[in-house]
Amino acid sequence: MRKLFTIFTLLIFATGFAHGRERSVQIQFNARYMGVAHSIILDWSDGTLHWSAYHYDKEIVAPSRLTMVTDRGVWGENVSEAKIKRSDYINYSSAVVDFGDYSVELRAYNFGVAYRFISNIDGDYKIIDELAEFSFNKKDMAWIPYVNYRPDATSDYATQFETSFENTYTHTALKDIDWRRLIFAPIVVEHKGVKAWISESNLEDYPGMFLSNRDGDGVLDTEFAPRPKEVEQGGHNMLQGMVKSRHDYIAECHGARTFPWRAVAMSKEDRKLAAKGFVWELADECRIEDTSWIKPGKVAWEWWNDWGLEGVDFEVGINNATYKYYIDFASRYGIEYVIIDEGWSVNLAADLMQVVPEIDIKELVDYAAERNVGIILWAGYWALNRDIEGLCKHYSEMGVKGWKVDFLDRDDQEMVEFVYDLAEIAAKYHMIVDYHGIYKPTGLNRTYPNAINFEGVHGLETMKWLGAEHDQITYDVTLPFIRGAAGPMDYTQGAMRNAAKGHYYPDYSHPMSQGTRCHQLAMYIVYHARLMMLCDSPTNYEKEPEFTKFLAQIPTKWNLGVQFSKDCKIGEYVQVMADNHIDNDEASREWYIAGLNGHKARTATIQLSPTYVVKSVEVYVDGDNAKRDGSDYKHYTISKEEYNKNKGVIKVKMAPGGGFVIRLTGNLIWDHGREW
Repeated sequence: MRKLFTIFTLLIFATGFAHGRERSVQIQFNARYMGVAHSIILDWSDGTLHWSAYHYDKEIVAPSRLTMVTDRGVWGENVSEAKIKRSDYINYSSAVVDFGDYSVELRAYNFGVAYRFISNIDGDYKIIDELAEFSFNKKDMAWIPYVNYRPDATSDYATQFETSFENTYTHTALKDIDWRRLIFAPIVVEHKGVKAWISESNLEDYPGMFLSNRDGDGVLDTEFAPRPKEVEQGGHNMLQGMVKSRHDYIAECHGARTFPWRAVAMSKEDRKLAAKGFVWELADECRIEDTSWIKPGKVAWEWWNDWGLEGVDFEVGINNATYKYYIDFASRYGIEYVIIDEGWSVNLAADLMQVVPEIDIKELVDYAAERNVGIILWAGYWALNRDIEGLCKHYSEMGVKGWKVDFLDRDDQEMVEFVYDLAEIAAKYHMIVDYHGIYKPTGLNRTYPNAINFEGVHGLETMKWLGAEHDQITYDVTLPFIRGAAGPMDYTQGAMRNAAKGHYYPDYSHPMSQGTRCHQLAMYIVYHARLMMLCDSPTNYEKEPEFTKFLAQIPTKWNLGVQFSKDCKIGEYVQVMADNHIDNDEASREWYIAGLNGHKARTATIQLSPTYVVKSVEVYVDGDNAKRDGSDYKHYTISKEEYNKNKGVIKVKMAPGGGFVIRLTGNLIWDHGREW
């Protein structure tokens, strides 16, 4: 990359200047025109490695240990001499600190800092454990998701390493974290008025990072699942790998290699936490030579609505007639895909070549192709892992466009290997992958862009069984700042039965959402995913064709990304703006503005530039009775004359648990410097 010294500065502070005599190094990224400055310090003046992070002159992460215990010795202890190679690039500053058998790489960006270990040794070796501390004040507040399992008071974390990575957030002081429970990343900690977002990137051939607080202090420690020794088929419909025993180490390694980044994004503004570039930026570059075949889009989906068609002249279920109905629905509304979810292959066989007699995959694929719809097949992890290559070859030749793989429910080294293997092999056969029952995104979608979507979300599927005491609304307006910042997420929104507070109840076959219809609609802009589900029944969508047409044409890929408003507040309210070109015609550029509301009724005032040449303004917002009937909404347009008269000001009223979407067309120019 070209060096750009006029904008970015690299500052190195050390106690010595000759190679081998330094005892600390500080890397600072100063983006003058962005008004940010982040620093990361690596210090070994006492013989042990410590790192710390600064937002301007505020120490956000206090000195924290970092070590890696290998069967060749402990990296990060008894440290003396080092060689330092410093670099300054267009979007980050860095240093690689070489300690002989291993190095530590540091980076500072405009949105945060990161570090990682690098191995410099040959041959086979094992990583016994890794320690990455994140040191704050014990009174600091944090938003954390516990592993959704509560062990007994022995704090045996081994029982918690098998999880679907789905839970709501607990807002708690660090000192009050339950020491018996593991926490999965990402999390957010607030320190000195600055929020620190913590996660990892470039997780490849290595276990994922959990966090814990055994001591009830202000220091979060890392925990890693040991590598499995014995794994047996079992679990849901015999489609999971159940770990029966584990080794006494976390990873098997060979030769020189890099390890995952430990990343901390920092900001005083909640909206900047939601920026989705950090994990992607740290990940390895794309390994697919031609990505033109990877097509984002929307998906008609049958599992959430329990194959809930009405008024049809055939028996609804897992059969070709039902899926042809879903395909016809998708085709009418320009929906790109249909998922054939669980049930198309023989139950308990875990063999994806055994298809139930009611389903003819080839017939459905051909029927869909004639209607410009692609077919994605659901698969359990165990069944797909038996022969990834053979199954990808077989079904891609049939015309299937991709896989929705489910029930991984682990992030140990063995499972992470599967995740990468599947992405690589699927890419070879031009198949996309939607990962379910999986850990948070860690940059795989940059390295293999056909890894198009990830769950690891407490999404709408849980509304099929959770009671009214559950608060999904608060989760919805917290999610974009934490899990959403890691990368694409399959929340599976689109409910057409919408319940205001006090009117929700779980119904497995006729499920509903908490919050309003426009709360669901706004998710299609607020939440980042290149594969967006329409989770409800075609029957329910077809009752409201105007609404469904609008929903179906919302883009799943934005030209310049999503800009979060200064009004955003974690756990309370989210507002975003995103753009979409139409045939590269500047005069017909589309903009979408969306708001996602928490439990308090709110009026959003959107101030746009009065210089915009607006052709049309279309609004979907909560209806006057949405606080009682969640399905109530208003749809109206604002004339060009009214827009000009109001000087670009648009006001919308949202119900508790509500939302809105505004679509504007015209000559609308993205103004990066504008606060809105």
